[in-house]
Amino acid sequence: MGEMSAGYLWRRAIARIGAEVRMQRLMVFFIVLVLGACASTPISQRAPDLFRDSWFKPADEPIDSDAVFALSDPMRSYLKTGIARQLHTEKPQLGLIKALQSGGKLNIEYDATFTRNAAEAFAAGAGNCLSLVILTASLADEMGLDVQFQEVLGERAMSRNGDLVFYNGHVNVALREKFAEQGVKSTDTTATVIDFLPDRYRLGQPVRNVSQSTVTAMYMNNRAAESLASGQIDNAYWWARTAIDLEPRYTATYNTLGLIYRRHGHINQAAFVFEHALAVEPANTVAMANVIPVLRALRRDSEAERWANRLRQLQPYPPFHFFDLGRNAMAKGDFVSASQLFQKEIERAAYYHEFHYWLALAYVGMHDPERARKHFAIARDNATTRADAAHYQMALDAQERQIRARHAFGSTR
Repeated sequence: MGEMSAGYLWRRAIARIGAEVRMQRLMVFFIVLVLGACASTPISQRAPDLFRDSWFKPADEPIDSDAVFALSDPMRSYLKTGIARQLHTEKPQLGLIKALQSGGKLNIEYDATFTRNAAEAFAAGAGNCLSLVILTASLADEMGLDVQFQEVLGERAMSRNGDLVFYNGHVNVALREKFAEQGVKSTDTTATVIDFLPDRYRLGQPVRNVSQSTVTAMYMNNRAAESLASGQIDNAYWWARTAIDLEPRYTATYNTLGLIYRRHGHINQAAFVFEHALAVEPANTVAMANVIPVLRALRRDSEAERWANRLRQLQPYPPFHFFDLGRNAMAKGDFVSASQLFQKEIERAAYYHEFHYWLALAYVGMHDPERARKHFAIARDNATTRADAAHYQMALDAQERQIRARHAFGSTR
């Protein structure tokens, strides 16, 4: 049973490679998805002529910036009755932390399936980092705490969905008590920072403060990116448009808007938006990677080559470069080379679950169940959705059965 399960997982993965390798020949586009955040450059106002409302149907879901942090009735009830006694016996920010932690009264879980607003995250008991930060801030503000959002600076993690590569940034939230007598922000520097990622992701990384309007724009950019990835282009446009209207200084949304135009077939407008982003941030590798194929499609080859040369200087190996080479090696049955290539990607993104999963599959092909088990476990522990975690657990269970069967066979010889 162990051998059969492990072999099934390996064969299914190999069967997927052919279609995915063919996909690599298509254009790959890059987008900033905010499981946290990405850097923004001050802009006095948005560029003119960015929007083309008449090209898109009305959104089929409500797009309301006020709803992002809005408390639901169950949230208010929870604060009044669910943890009221706990908040009277300890500092309010500590009581909130205990409620949010796994096993606490809220028992909030990490789940990056999609970005929820505060009320949705509360109802689901789950959310990605941005959703959980929004939920925490909403509850803390209702409790009378001073709320400060922080962008964690540093290398952004990556993920991929079809032909979209996502750069995932990160935000957390710092809570302080206010001076009750004066009703002003406390100058106490001992803020309680609530962060929903393990320390290994952010150890020693600097932070900078960002406003609530920026966090709201991040949420809307996430929803735009998620809508784009699921083929809901009209919804994506209205999410991105609203985000830019709300916070034109958050430049990640310009990149998303350019991709929306590209997917909608408006290449000239896509080029215009990407070039606007690059005029603001000339070293923005995400916008560079996206503008190059668009300029080539418009036969603006010299401009495309100029940006391609600049991108190679800043980013010699694009995201998922070694990963794709590794999957090609897997398709050819060269599991040793595949494992080496997957390890190169892990050196660049140590905790990205998919890299560890495929490295484990390479070890399955090499008949090395111990190392396969190790990396299936790492993949499970770093999964960003419940579905992925369950899949990796199934693979891990298969390896455990295989290892037990081998040990049992060895003991009977």
